[in-house]
Amino acid sequence: MEKDELPIDPKLAWTPVAAPQKRAIEGNYVRLEPVDPARHAEDLFELSRGSPAIWTYLGYGPFADLAGFRAWLAERAQQSDPLFVTIVDRQSGRASGMASYLRITPADGVIEIGHIWFVPAIQRTRQATEAIFLLMREAFALGYRRLEWKCNALNAASRRAALRFGFTFEGIFRQHMIIKGRNRDTAWFAMMDHEWPAIRAGFERWLAAENFDAAGRQRAPLVTAAARS
Repeated sequence: MEKDELPIDPKLAWTPVAAPQKRAIEGNYVRLEPVDPARHAEDLFELSRGSPAIWTYLGYGPFADLAGFRAWLAERAQQSDPLFVTIVDRQSGRASGMASYLRITPADGVIEIGHIWFVPAIQRTRQATEAIFLLMREAFALGYRRLEWKCNALNAASRRAALRFGFTFEGIFRQHMIIKGRNRDTAWFAMMDHEWPAIRAGFERWLAAENFDAAGRQRAPLVTAAARS
């Protein structure tokens, strides 16, 4: 290095990637569908009623009635960032949760998964895990370099899930947001494209049919590359 020359990262052979599109993504246990109030509103509203904890860390909900929820869902269906999807349980055929891509930055290859919620029937099940896996797989298949996961720093369940799925904790952004009139410190997690192949292999092993008994219980836990390290 020449005197007074500052360190700099090497140039990349990089081309901006495409934004995710509104399309169905098929899994073995769930299907991700573009939000459709006519098809999804009643299931999502009915199956989430009586579960106020779903909404604790989200910037919306609970909803007083189906009409209000349907109107909110119609607005989400029109958005492209966040780009919401409905999670349909293939066994029951019912809409059973939602998630989204957000802060989509094709020029830098950065995308986030968020707005995640599941009705009680599929919480902590292979359906819930596969839904996240499908979103992760799609993001990296599109060519994104960095996949982010953020949550309220007090949301212990979301923080555990991020680590279980193979994300790396990157720190706390203090006084990052105000949600429903309350302060939110935000825990940041991320996964890089070069980490994905090993993490994907862990998901595929866990999601394989032979990893579950007749009652649907896992035989071996999900172990990603990040979880092992």
